[in-house]
Amino acid sequence: MNFRIVFNCNCDELLLKILNTFAEVDMTKKSDKIAVIGGGSWATALVKMLCNNLENVNWWMRSQESVDYIHKYKRNPKYLQSVEFDLNKITVSTDLDKIIADSDIIIIATPSAFLFKIFENISQDLFVDKVVFSAVKGIIPEYNAIPARFIHKTFGTPYSKIGIICGPCHAEEVALERLSYLTIACQEDHIAENVAELLACRYIKCTTSDDLFGTELSAILKNVYSIASGICAGLGYGDNFQAVLISNAIQEIENFIDEVSPIHRDVKSSAYLGDLLVTAYSKFSRNRSFGFMIGKGYSVKTAQLEMDMIAEGYYAVKSVVEINKKFQVEMPIVEAVYNILYERISPVIEMRILADKMT
Repeated sequence: MNFRIVFNCNCDELLLKILNTFAEVDMTKKSDKIAVIGGGSWATALVKMLCNNLENVNWWMRSQESVDYIHKYKRNPKYLQSVEFDLNKITVSTDLDKIIADSDIIIIATPSAFLFKIFENISQDLFVDKVVFSAVKGIIPEYNAIPARFIHKTFGTPYSKIGIICGPCHAEEVALERLSYLTIACQEDHIAENVAELLACRYIKCTTSDDLFGTELSAILKNVYSIASGICAGLGYGDNFQAVLISNAIQEIENFIDEVSPIHRDVKSSAYLGDLLVTAYSKFSRNRSFGFMIGKGYSVKTAQLEMDMIAEGYYAVKSVVEINKKFQVEMPIVEAVYNILYERISPVIEMRILADKMT
C-alpha cells in the first residue's frame, strides 16, 4: 500500500523540482575571483599559493616591464625568480582599476610606505561589496594607521569585510615549498575560513582568527623587534642576550595590543610569538638584515640603499611611538630602536642602556 502511494505521486513533477534545484545551485555557484596587489616577494608568494587552488588569479604590478617579462618568461624578474607561473592561471596587469573591478577579494601586498600613493586616485565605488585583505605588515606613515583602518577609511570597506594574512611565513621559503604556516584573521569567521581554504596547499597550512587588530598590530611590531635583534647581532651580542631580548619583546607586544584592543588572545600562538621569532631570527628577514647593518655602523640612509626591499620596521617604529603617546605603554625596546634610527643615538650606547632594563 505504501509503495503504491509513493508511486502514484506526481513523479515527473517531483523530479523536475529536484532538477531545477540543482540547476539553481549550479547557476548561482560562483568561485571568488581574487586579486593580489603588489609585485614584490610576498605578493609573488601569495600568487603562487593561490594558483594551487584557483584557475585564475588577477595580479596587479606597477611596472609594465615586469608584466611583460612575466608574459615572456613566466617569472617575476625581480623577486622569487625560481617560481614559474602557469600563464593560463594568472592575469597580470598594470591597470589597477580593472584588476579591482574584476575581483571579489582583494589582497594588498605592497609596502606600507607606498600604499597611500598607489590608491590615492582609486574610486571608492570600485570597492563596494569587496572583501579586502591586508598582507602589508606595516603602518601607513601618512596617517600613523594600521592597514585595516586605512582600508576602512579610504575604501569605505566595513571592518567585517577586512582581513589580514600573517605568518610566521617568509616568501623565500614559500618559493622553496618548505612547510609554512599562515594565520588568516577576520571578524567574520566564514570569510577567514574561505580565504584560508584558497591559500592552503601541500606546503601551506592555515589557521583562522577573529583578532583582526591584535594580529595586525603584532605583525607590525615584530618588524621593529626584528630590527632590534639585527642591531644587537651587528654589535656582537650573542644568543643568550637575543633570547632575553625576544622574551621581553613578546611581553611588550602583549601589553601594547591588549591596551589598544582589549580582547582575550593567546600571544604564545604562532600568529604572535611565532611570527616574532621567525622575523627576529631568520636569514630571510629584511628587518633583521637592516638592523644588522645599523649595528655594524651603517647610517640609516646607507643601509636603506643597500637593501633591495623595504624594511617595514623603519617606518613602523616612528608611528608606534606616536600612537603610544595616547596609550602610554612601557616599551623600552621600541624606544631604543626609535632613538637609534631617528634620534641618531649610538647603537652601542642605546643597547647598553636597554640591556640594563631587560628582565
